[in-house]
Amino acid sequence: AGDMMEYVPPADAVLLKCVLHNWSDEDCVKILTKCREAIAQGAKAGAGKVVIIDAVVGSPTHSQQVLEAQVLMDMQMMMLFMSKEREELNWQKIFMEAGFSHYKIQPILGMRSIIELYP
Repeated sequence: AGDMMEYVPPADAVLLKCVLHNWSDEDCVKILTKCREAIAQGAKAGAGKVVIIDAVVGSPTHSQQVLEAQVLMDMQMMMLFMSKEREELNWQKIFMEAGFSHYKIQPILGMRSIIELYP
């Protein structure tokens, strides 16, 4: 077991599936900072990445039904964990604060997207 707020072992890539929506923006920045440090140590110069599978609320390629499901999940996250589902601008702010230079978002089937972060 470990604490991702304290240490993430060196790696070429880090995968976070349905993890960050459980945490506040500040905690997401801490977690992603540790992930960025891990790929900086583990991958060849600039070759590492962090992959996030999570909701990006309001993605233009998602249907109205998907948006409604995302908003419902957002309400559940607020009630259960004092956290939230995020729109792209919310994610972007977190990524930049954690020290990433750029990112890509690819919506996938259902309400989640694949987000790739690069140092």
